[in-house]
Amino acid sequence: MIIDIDFHSRVPVYEQIKQQILEAILMGELSAGEQIPSIRELAQRLGVNVNTVKRVFSDLERDDVIRTVVGRGSFVAETALNNQRMIGRSLQALKEALRAARSAGISHEQVLRLLEQLYTSKEREE
Repeated sequence: MIIDIDFHSRVPVYEQIKQQILEAILMGELSAGEQIPSIRELAQRLGVNVNTVKRVFSDLERDDVIRTVVGRGSFVAETALNNQRMIGRSLQALKEALRAARSAGISHEQVLRLLEQLYTSKEREE
């Protein structure tokens, strides 16, 4: 799993990490039951504070995306892909992005083309 942090972004670092872990799960890069790096390991690898990664893990555990087993580590939850909270948040984020696109003057056709490109490239990767 590769996580790329943009320290110049307006998006908080913890949000970038969280989104990239979620994306790795949704894209199949991380599978249900698969172990993910420890909080300390991930913090060290990314060059961020341990508390930042701890916050990400807490959020993901609360949302039933990962589960932590004391002494063994953290794993992608079996229910991660069918998680209703995650689906709801994703749909809300999509709605907000579509509103922003419409406000910016992006046409319906442009949005549909982009969606088709994204889904077609996803299918090719599988």
